[in-house]
Amino acid sequence: MILASGKLGFHVLNNFDYKWHIAAIGTDSNSYEVIEYAKTKNIPLFIGNPRDGRLSFFLKNIQSSILFSVNYLFLLEPDVLELFKFPLNIHGSLLPKYRGRSPHIWSIINNEKKTGITTHLIDNGCDTGKIIFQKEIKISNKDTGNSILQKYFKYYPEIIKNTLEMVSSGKMHLVTQNEKYATKYGKRTPSDGKINWEWQKERIYNWVRALSNPYPGAFTFYDNTKLVIDEIKYCEIGYESILPNGIILSVKPNIIVKTPNGLIEIIKFREDYSLDFRINEILK
Repeated sequence: MILASGKLGFHVLNNFDYKWHIAAIGTDSNSYEVIEYAKTKNIPLFIGNPRDGRLSFFLKNIQSSILFSVNYLFLLEPDVLELFKFPLNIHGSLLPKYRGRSPHIWSIINNEKKTGITTHLIDNGCDTGKIIFQKEIKISNKDTGNSILQKYFKYYPEIIKNTLEMVSSGKMHLVTQNEKYATKYGKRTPSDGKINWEWQKERIYNWVRALSNPYPGAFTFYDNTKLVIDEIKYCEIGYESILPNGIILSVKPNIIVKTPNGLIEIIKFREDYSLDFRINEILK
């Protein structure tokens, strides 16, 4: 059985190795491509919240020893896990670092130089099960949240195939996660993208590129208008340190803004806001 959500879940299904029979698919109500895929392939389909026995009831007539969770939105309860000999998950980080939601976004925000992909057994925790396989992925200073996601699109199908081969052949080498190095991050919402101009310029740079299009975006306010910013760069011109952070020092050809340790130049707004930006005004 496969539990899959979103475009990444659909991509995995659409590129699945049909050496493996998919006994059933589970997804959320907003993953329309996954739902259509299951219906087109005539695969038994569960939609919605799996908790409180709903998914385990659906599974009572499904015969499968392997469950694979791919970008699935829900944590699984013991009543589901106990139905499978091998409950598996694929996660977009080098566990035990960055357990939880949006690991690649947090990795960029935190100025990491590498992230990765991990397949692991599912236990009763969140991304805490024994590791089966890991692939390291470098993060360049030009990478965005979307460019890392595209690497996941590239690698996920092959990694899932290789993991299934290891499981079926009994050649898994399970590694217990070292809790000493574990970190966990929560779910992000669009409102979490607000820029704090008291941050160092490096954090603002990472914040913007991590959340750039097609993600909801890093944003600030000017004249009560919300401005979503998709690209910035560092600016080396001089400034006075006593000036307030967030102050606009230039508007042509691009807006230049002061931070505590230097200036940033806004290269790309998400929209043409057609505002009259003025020097010495402050972004909020």
